[in-house]
Formats: sequence, structure tokens, C-alpha cells
Amino acid sequence: MKYTKGKIKRIFVVKFEHNDNLLSELTKLARKEKIKSGIIHLLGALEKAEFVAGPKKVEIPPEPIWRKFDDGREILGFGTIFWKGNEPKIHIHACIGREDKVNLGCIRSGAEVYLVIEAIIIEIDATVARKYDEKTGLDLIDIN
Repeated sequence: MKYTKGKIKRIFVVKFEHNDNLLSELTKLARKEKIKSGIIHLLGALEKAEFVAGPKKVEIPPEPIWRKFDDGREILGFGTIFWKGNEPKIHIHACIGREDKVNLGCIRSGAEVYLVIEAIIIEIDATVARKYDEKTGLDLIDIN
């Protein structure tokens, strides 16, 4: 285990509107406001998205199970913002549901807002970044 300490720096209240691309807009905001480390809380709905719903087998590197939808689903999500080099990297996991079907996964692409998503972003004053990990094939957090 590795860890670091930080302090709350700023808090952003964000409204994503119908047809916004959630991941693109979060990336733009992090870049514009220079949010280097942060926590993202989300609630609302997505019209469509692609997400990873776990590994096919418990092995390293993992082979992802890809899922997608385009029928409008409610979401409740939590994520992080950490930079890799000169780019913010957004990592969001969300419960994604419609009727009696609920999935949990990592939102990866095509995340288009349906009606609205409300977000609270808590910026953290800490030195954390993302770094490519050859063993897993993932951009993992690097705590110095």
C-alpha cells in the first residue's frame, strides 16, 4: 500500500446538459481549471455509453468485458481526476440502470448525457499522477 495526504482545495458544482459528452466535458473542465487531483460525484442519466463491466478472467493484464447501451439509463457515479503528463485522465465507475436491470462498470467512451447530470468535483491539493503500468496495461495512480 502507498498513500499520500492532501487537503481540499476547491469545490465545483457542475451541470452537464442534454447531449453533452460527459468525459470530454470533464476533461475540458479539468484542463481549463487546472484540476490536477480530484474526486467526482455524479448523478443523472446517460442516453448512451460504452463501459467495462469487469475482466473476462481474473488475470493480469485483464481482458475487459465491454458493454454498451443507447436506451437512456440512470447513473450514480464516482470518479477521479489525475493527470498523466500534460493531460487530465478521468476515471469513472457508475451504477447504470433502467427498469430492473442494473450494471456497474467503468465508463469509457461515448458517454452522452440524457437530460442532465449533476456533478460535484472536489479538488484535492496533493501530488498524485497517472503512470502507465506495463504489468497491467493500465494507467494507474502514482503516489510519490
